Amino acid sequence: MSCIRFNTPAQRRQLAAMAPSMITAEEAAALHPAPPVTETKIARLRLLATNPNPKIRESVASSYHAPEDVFETLAKDPDAGVRSWIARNETVSCDILRSLADDESEAVRGFLALNFYVPADVMEKLADDESDTVRGLVQWKSELALSS
Repeated sequence: MSCIRFNTPAQRRQLAAMAPSMITAEEAAALHPAPPVTETKIARLRLLATNPNPKIRESVASSYHAPEDVFETLAKDPDAGVRSWIARNETVSCDILRSLADDESEAVRGFLALNFYVPADVMEKLADDESDTVRGLVQWKSELALSS
């Protein structure tokens, strides 16, 4: 049995005919708005940030709504997966991201290198990282920025 899907010419025509009727991402977001960020949600994030399960702490680290002090705590988490989520989160402050530049985990530093909100001084530091992978990610990101 093959996992390759073959569309018939009739199916492809129907897909093409429906394409203009598709809504944009903004229209979809307007139809399905996210619930407001309440004090209860913030309290729940604070509670989950202390959960013994690192996967649950990772979900808090990936949140766009966690308070700054929660991000600060999670940036020092013993689990590299949690710190990796802090490193890739675009809403984390530059100071917290800066604190991860010397992280012992190559994965954390690699995700930090890919975050477009990392300050230039951190990128310069990561460009001289001991890891070939981290230096390669910095190089790739700088080439990507030049081509856009």
